[in-house]
Amino acid sequence: MTTTSNAAGPRRRAVLCSLAASPLALHGIARAQDAGSLKICQSIALSGPLGDLGQAMHQGAKACFAGVNARGGVNGRTIELSTLDDGYDAKRAVANVDGFIADKNSFALFNCMGTPMIQAMLPKVIESGIPFFAPFTGALLARPKDVRSIFNIRASYPDEAEQLVQHLATIGIKRLGIAYQNNAFGKEVYEGARLAMEKHKLAGGAAVTVENDGSDATAGAAKLVAANPEAVLIGLAGKPTLDFVKAIRAQRRGLPLYALSIMGSAATLKTLGDDATGMAISQVVPLPANGVVPVVREFQQAWKASGVALEPSHLALEGYINARVFVEAVRRAGRTMTRASFIDSTWNLKRVDLGGFEIGFSEPGRNASRFVELTMVGRDGRFIR
Repeated sequence: MTTTSNAAGPRRRAVLCSLAASPLALHGIARAQDAGSLKICQSIALSGPLGDLGQAMHQGAKACFAGVNARGGVNGRTIELSTLDDGYDAKRAVANVDGFIADKNSFALFNCMGTPMIQAMLPKVIESGIPFFAPFTGALLARPKDVRSIFNIRASYPDEAEQLVQHLATIGIKRLGIAYQNNAFGKEVYEGARLAMEKHKLAGGAAVTVENDGSDATAGAAKLVAANPEAVLIGLAGKPTLDFVKAIRAQRRGLPLYALSIMGSAATLKTLGDDATGMAISQVVPLPANGVVPVVREFQQAWKASGVALEPSHLALEGYINARVFVEAVRRAGRTMTRASFIDSTWNLKRVDLGGFEIGFSEPGRNASRFVELTMVGRDGRFIR
């Protein structure tokens, strides 16, 4: 379990300086009279096949909360992020959430990770009524239209697929192949892409599934290559991504490859090496190196102040943004906040500009952000626009 803590000494002063210009500082975060901590709980993959994604997301949120806590918290309360590793395993994730729900001090679930994990834990979460804030998935299954206690921020997988397909149609692609993971995540990516292809009148060159262990990635790549697509959309995450991209690069080197944000972790790109160069990847937050964007600049300052050894990334920035939105909802709920008032407060966040990144909660089932932009992997393994 990891728990956020207040910075001390030079680090504390660095955090204070870095947040001095932040909108959070201007929004009246309390400096005094600590009324105790507000405990929020997170089940996330800190190890296992997607551990690098979970680590980045988790550290981004921690960087935000550390800065907020260094200023005295929100309405006099510090934020305690209690985190358990589930290794990207649904059974472990459900066991973690069972414990969180049973703990009377748990106020909300925050930024839990992964479509299969969230699908498994969702019935218990809904039954308990605990606020479920910023689950890390673009899946529609995490966006029920009749539940007010679930708050999605990131654009959905269909949003990303639509953006990719629209771009491909704009540049004249007619035959598009699709490789998608044989799980809930992959099937939603495929369905979103299929609907977008119908809308933009693109023909499917072929569609193949890839198992979670990547064992059939080479065969799937061969099937797609045989269909002679002009481009391939990849709905994979973790090891299957590595196996499939390496296989299809070996079979047809110059074939344009397009993927969703979930694929673009630093560890994945490093492992792929030259095979990643030229891939186009959709992103649901701005480029983390673009300090011209105010929220990115604030993230960079908080990340540096936190002292974390990881490279800043889109996923780390996403974790930071999720924490920023949570803090704003808590602030607006006031000092006598209950779960019910927090839920109402969050739904009242309309057209909130975090500094170049706008969010707005409108109704259950809809995500607060529709931000999607395309990036490309450069020769140095870094993203460029």
